[in-house]
Amino acid sequence: MRKNLTKKDLTNAIYMQLGFSKNISQNLIDDFLTLVTESLNLEKELKISKFGTFSIRHKKSRIGRNPLNKEEKIISERNVVLFKASKEFKNLVNSKDDS
Repeated sequence: MRKNLTKKDLTNAIYMQLGFSKNISQNLIDDFLTLVTESLNLEKELKISKFGTFSIRHKKSRIGRNPLNKEEKIISERNVVLFKASKEFKNLVNSKDDS
């Protein structure tokens, strides 16, 4: 079973299910992902109804250690993306009915 879902997989799904051309399907996926990325960068939080909430959190720099040789290194500060699933999404994932 595959663990990755690629843009090509999404494009093919839209092509097969909705009947749009592959070019239009690819543009839809690209536009959606651009919209999500830009909205998240601008607002620092994005809620997709019945799916979940994406948010950006700033992490300060810290000291990390390589577990193999115990060498210490500074991990730079950065922003990380968090995702919290909605109740509806959690219920869908945990439902016992596999229909």
